[in-house]
Amino acid sequence: MAGTGNMDNVNELMRVRLDKLKALRSKGIEPYADRYLRTHMSEDIVENFPELEGQEVAVAGRLMSKRDQGKAAFMHIQDFAGRIQIYIRQDVVGEEAFDLITTFDIGDIIGVKGTVFRTKKGEISIRALEVALLSKALRPLPEKFHGLTNVETRYRQRYLDLIMNTEVRETFVTRSKIIKAMREYLEGQGFLEVETPTLMTIPGGAAARPFITHHNALDINLYLRIALELPLKRLIVGGFEKVFEIGRNFRNEGISIKHNPEFTMMELYQAYANYEDIMNLMEDMVVYIVQKVHNSLEITYQGQKINFAKPWRRIQMLDAIREYTGIDFKQIKTDDEARKVAIEKGLDINKGDSKGKIINAVFEEFVEPQLIQPTFVIGHPVEISPLAKRNAQNPEYTDRFEAFIYGWEMGNAFSELNDPIDQRDRFEKQMLEREKGDEEAHMMDEDFIQALEYGLPPTGGLGVGIDRLVMLLTDSPSIRDVILFPTMKPRED
Repeated sequence: MAGTGNMDNVNELMRVRLDKLKALRSKGIEPYADRYLRTHMSEDIVENFPELEGQEVAVAGRLMSKRDQGKAAFMHIQDFAGRIQIYIRQDVVGEEAFDLITTFDIGDIIGVKGTVFRTKKGEISIRALEVALLSKALRPLPEKFHGLTNVETRYRQRYLDLIMNTEVRETFVTRSKIIKAMREYLEGQGFLEVETPTLMTIPGGAAARPFITHHNALDINLYLRIALELPLKRLIVGGFEKVFEIGRNFRNEGISIKHNPEFTMMELYQAYANYEDIMNLMEDMVVYIVQKVHNSLEITYQGQKINFAKPWRRIQMLDAIREYTGIDFKQIKTDDEARKVAIEKGLDINKGDSKGKIINAVFEEFVEPQLIQPTFVIGHPVEISPLAKRNAQNPEYTDRFEAFIYGWEMGNAFSELNDPIDQRDRFEKQMLEREKGDEEAHMMDEDFIQALEYGLPPTGGLGVGIDRLVMLLTDSPSIRDVILFPTMKPRED
């Protein structure tokens, strides 16, 4: 009933505002302007007050507060940079203009021309000479003392979230700075930014379930990409030597504080490099970004201090498992032994799981959450690394690393598998996994194998999750806080 009453209040307020709209139009006043020429943002005026005091300026923004005092009024308008106070006197703007101002509602967008001054209370303000209505708001903003706090409403109506919670705007400004710094670093290292298809005939490059769509003209199913990897490696075959792409991936998976069905990745590939070169590159790149954005290499995320200073810790996956669980997989030789140890640890292991899969399951459950400070974990089993080069000394494992911070995987990289015969064999093994019911196993990609048969030079590759990096550097607890329009279940009403 409370919800119904609240809607009735909103509807009544909207009716009042609609009546004002009709009244304005009956007087020949158009409440939705074509344009407005402003000279300054609010922040410019505050920061440059000594030079601008007494000068005429033009500002525009959303009306966020209004206080009438007979033949004078005080207002605050909010633009992208911040807020500034407006002081309006009837004897300055004229009776007709002042009457118009009395019809303004919180949320309206207005333009103001006037002179800059400081009030007796010390607040930098604008003494209005002219005031214009630029856009009439028909819906009332959330109640000002409580703001917009309902999380679901904030995500569904991000525009309201941005109006009411200015710190949210700062999160997305920081996101833009992070991506800009990443581009600066990579371009400074000679990388070329490219674009590859979002629609693919075969989804590859990751273990994930794809979204499926249909192309009517060709009468074929297509998939939204789950990774950027395979097209970028084709470019290395074609002669590009350093490429990167920042783009959306799509995975048909659950939603959590760390997962959204569409998310942003950066992937890069460098010819004549291996995973160790890429490890150094990732370390340098993240340090560059953190320093650029925070002007410090130490941040606090959810109360936990994280230090990005080099060198980051580097540890073999098997050594990390032994350190945190006591299990020494170097002494375990068979799949059956591995299954027994994992079941004793309480893990739900499938009967057909190989030793390599079990090693990864143990690592994810018991080790990942412990890796708070930046850490490179090296040497993953070949069964879970179908696109990575085998380690020359121990072919059961690969020349691969994952970067972890705050217990999250932040980056995945390896020396790329460039042996087409080995690649075909691994794809075939993945196809067997699909036949057993693993919908995330790789499909066979004949065109990619054909590209490898033309020759892929030694190559190092890297994927970095942009959203998680932004979460970390903005102290945001959920991935939805750093995606402007996160995926939401449709409303039922």
